[in-house]
Amino acid sequence: MRIAEQVTFGGSALDRADALRTDAAALDRMRHDPRTRAVALWRGKPLVAGAARDRLARLPLDHPALAEAPTDLLLGCEDGAAVFAADLSAWDPPEGLPETLGAFADPSEQRHPALPEDHAFAELRTHMVTLGPRDAELAATARGLLGWHRSHGFCARCGGPSAPERAGWMRRCTACGAAHFPRTDPVVIMLVTRGEHALVGRSPGFPEGMYSLLAGFIEPGETVEAAVRREVSEESGIAVGRVGYLASQPWPFPSSLMLGCHAEATSGEIRVDPTELEDAIWITRRELQDVFAGVHPRLTAPRGGAIAGFLLRAWLADRLD
Repeated sequence: MRIAEQVTFGGSALDRADALRTDAAALDRMRHDPRTRAVALWRGKPLVAGAARDRLARLPLDHPALAEAPTDLLLGCEDGAAVFAADLSAWDPPEGLPETLGAFADPSEQRHPALPEDHAFAELRTHMVTLGPRDAELAATARGLLGWHRSHGFCARCGGPSAPERAGWMRRCTACGAAHFPRTDPVVIMLVTRGEHALVGRSPGFPEGMYSLLAGFIEPGETVEAAVRREVSEESGIAVGRVGYLASQPWPFPSSLMLGCHAEATSGEIRVDPTELEDAIWITRRELQDVFAGVHPRLTAPRGGAIAGFLLRAWLADRLD
């Protein structure tokens, strides 16, 4: 698919500086380089800037807001300067925690007193479409890695405490020495078509009216193609024949890699599994035009920036090549 890397989080050619992760001297020099910056997150929400919240803020490592925040995770280098991730989750906003924290779409923003007025911690799902490719990749990488560190403080082999190494790209058990690396869960997401119709469904937690593509985790010992056929059959009762790969999207909510595929249905009768989906329907190209135009009487489009909408728009424009 020639437009594959235009998907949100699709990549910006960030130099991830793997060779520097084990170079203690280089890491020390970078920490003292005035060009070095950190992107900051609070409870998984990146620090964005500007009236439109369309820029990922970058702070010098000696910024007062980072005084209590570890900055040991090297995201990479841009324009010859290092970029680290800083976790400010220990900071407590004076107004308290919002009730919407952790919700599907958290509209709240948190402003740190040591930062300018136009800087705020905001939900990445809401602002991912306003960020440029480099900012989006850095935000997704930082969110995924910091989330992994928060949930993997102990060894899966022996239960002992683990400590970060390789500039945050590995954890080593302090008891048995086992090495643990950041986890990415492969997920298939399918554009299932039958002639001029596409299959869409909705999960119980979706906002009212929202429909998206079917998706599911790949199981051990399973190919991408087999996972597509199994998930579509389990969730909707639709049989699938030919399967082809289209595009991928890192999805740091919390740690997935979405593998976008095109699947050709060989049956048409939908039998929804209520434990998986609330509903599933076939939608025509004309109806899909109305959905994206915001004039459909019942359906709304997938969240902006999600690969589901990207694939549906590509199908609508006949750009699956």
